Amino acid sequence: MYSSSLADAPLVREPVHAPVAHLIRGGIVEGIHYGSVVVLGADGEVQLQIGDIEAAFYPRSALKPVQAVAMARAGLPLDGELLSLTAASHSGEERHLAGARRILELAGLTEVHLRNVPDLPFDPVVRDGWVREGRLPSRLAQNCSGKHAAMLYTCTLNGWSLEDYLDPGHPLQQAIAEIVEDLTGQRIARVTVDGCGAPLFSISLHGLARATARIATAAPGTPEARVADAMREHAEMASGSGRDVAALMRAVPGLLTKDGFEGVQVAALADGRAVAVKVADGANRARVPVAAAALARVGVDPELLTEFAGEPLLGGGEPVGCVRPVRALDALPVTADM
Repeated sequence: MYSSSLADAPLVREPVHAPVAHLIRGGIVEGIHYGSVVVLGADGEVQLQIGDIEAAFYPRSALKPVQAVAMARAGLPLDGELLSLTAASHSGEERHLAGARRILELAGLTEVHLRNVPDLPFDPVVRDGWVREGRLPSRLAQNCSGKHAAMLYTCTLNGWSLEDYLDPGHPLQQAIAEIVEDLTGQRIARVTVDGCGAPLFSISLHGLARATARIATAAPGTPEARVADAMREHAEMASGSGRDVAALMRAVPGLLTKDGFEGVQVAALADGRAVAVKVADGANRARVPVAAAALARVGVDPELLTEFAGEPLLGGGEPVGCVRPVRALDALPVTADM
């Protein structure tokens, strides 16, 4: 389905985004969210594109499933909840912290070996609880601690150094970069530093969708399938209680999805259909309904997606509008031969 040869790196340019959602208040378009969307069919061909799907961009945490695959290919033996946590932007719930501790224990390490940025839990309710209790930011509570713990475990298994595991030239990060290119089918355009301190690789939105489709359709037992199965079966470990990505994986059978900061979301079905979304202004209020609309556009039953239409826009405490995806994302009518 996908070529094994690598395309050139996507061009570094100002992306030519287009409207992806309208903010409607009282029947009037009050605002417009710009961005880009790509929809792939089961054959990997582009069925719909909005905006600029080929410019270099940073997928942020939406790339974590690919990073998890790279670690699994490098010998990481985790499965189930702990492998899902490896690909997580977790909420900082106690089960997430316990899972990260367990990965470190398996590596014979502790929290002091982590090099991610200390933070309070991502979930606002959990975070407020920490503040009331006087708990301080920690590396374990930071939403990428599962990934970092797994990175350290992968290093111990391969005899790689621990202190500099976040250096782009480190063998671990070189191995991850190789798999990013393999699964996206294109060279990396730029490397920078993500919010957690780990290297962040610039690819195209099209490449992100392609990589996630390859993970979602992988043969049983492969590192890709292990990651996909873990995330689908333990969606709350890959995100958290009440998070939209976990709810989306529960709602749509076989769906693999991951969000990322700055309005990024990618999702793929077990047959290879996939969508990827980048909201230019990074707004979550547009990310969720646009991603849901893109999934309906690729053939997911809209009835399964009703809870992801977005929060209502309020006026005086009452609903007076909504965030509405652009008409190009309307679901196609079902015909007899579909």
